[in-house]
Amino acid sequence: MPRPRPARDLRTAIDCLPLRTRKAMLQGVESNRIIVGAYVDRQGGVCPMLAAHRNGGRTSLASFAHAWDRYTGVRRRPRPATERELNTLTAMLEASIALDELPSVAEVAREAQAGRARRLRVFRRFDEYERAVAELAVIRSLNRPDERTEPQEPRSFVTS
Repeated sequence: MPRPRPARDLRTAIDCLPLRTRKAMLQGVESNRIIVGAYVDRQGGVCPMLAAHRNGGRTSLASFAHAWDRYTGVRRRPRPATERELNTLTAMLEASIALDELPSVAEVAREAQAGRARRLRVFRRFDEYERAVAELAVIRSLNRPDERTEPQEPRSFVTS
């Protein structure tokens, strides 16, 4: 029989939410009193999904509510979320948002290939080559401010 893993289930449920809802939930968690075990309580506390809904994340996902309640171990009555539970939820939301905002592997590969194509072009004239070397020297000096900023004299391999 598989062992229950409430933290993993909560993270999976968070990852299934749309990005807009995750961002809204993160804002809602920071601006509302979050509870566990109910949608709302009499003191004005709200569950994370309602907090997200109030911040523009219009999604209804029951699996998140079940995972949140399982993670918090709520028994009978609603109660305020503990600091630890809120920190965990916030960290999971931030990590999930960050992963979605990373560029895809295909995008990174495309950018690298375009950069490589720019660096490996063939020069038909020596003055074009000299200009490219000078531009490269300026770029390198901007990346490393401790080096000289003036371009180096191009070295010619032709001796007379």
